[in-house]
Amino acid sequence: MRLFVLGLGYSVRHFVRQHCGSFSHIAGTVRDPAKRDDLAGIEVHAFSGEPPARETVQQVRDADVLLVSVPPGSAGDPAIAAFGDVLAARRGKIVYLSTIGVYGDHDGGWVDESTPPQSSLDRARMRVAAEQAWTDIAHGDAAILRLAGIYGPGRSALATLRAGTARRIIKPGQVFNRIHVDDIASAIIAAIRHGSGGTWNVCDDEPTPPQDVIAYAAELMGVAPPPEEPFATAAMSPMARSFYASSARVSNAKLKRELGVTLVHPTYRHGLDALWRAGEGR
Repeated sequence: MRLFVLGLGYSVRHFVRQHCGSFSHIAGTVRDPAKRDDLAGIEVHAFSGEPPARETVQQVRDADVLLVSVPPGSAGDPAIAAFGDVLAARRGKIVYLSTIGVYGDHDGGWVDESTPPQSSLDRARMRVAAEQAWTDIAHGDAAILRLAGIYGPGRSALATLRAGTARRIIKPGQVFNRIHVDDIASAIIAAIRHGSGGTWNVCDDEPTPPQDVIAYAAELMGVAPPPEEPFATAAMSPMARSFYASSARVSNAKLKRELGVTLVHPTYRHGLDALWRAGEGR
């Protein structure tokens, strides 16, 4: 089984490392292959939205599984624009990595895959359009995985505390959803092996106020957590502030029921405990 990845980002590289034995050949794209020295065993192609090289097009055509993590832009999905003809002609599996941000704000209430997307953010609306475009390209058979906030080795509250960049921003009623890269990898391989397409939320069992995660990480490290900062007066970039515009508790019941995924890290505590045991934050 041949795998081609459009966008070898953090979580996808983790998936490839965990499941490389499931594929006879793995190739994928990055913006600048010269800057990537952590992709041993992967045939790397350059792609940043421009017309792709003939060899890249051939790899996309021949792949049994196409895993897509390239984000859409204001002009639509750049991968569909670049590979549209060959994508329309192929019949292999397509797995598209989207975001739970498409649900928008629900005042902390529960949502699932039957909840209509309603985000007011342009980037989330572009994601919804991209989900539909990939579903159309796959003739209705794409697997859409809506990922929560991603954490794992090198990207966790332990790492930000150690770096001195962690903050406890307090916005009453705010919760975020998150998912460890180990569990993203499990969801991707389950979606590849699933017999049909669909949409699944990929998140853990416990939506949580963000300050609680920082406090738990600080407890593991035996350090004082950073001071609390009221959201209303905290100095933040427009992008960082926009993440607080939505609060929803996202259900993963369908992921477990239909794809049979058992989470390795069902809560942020499980995930941080494992990272701490592995040496993260020390």
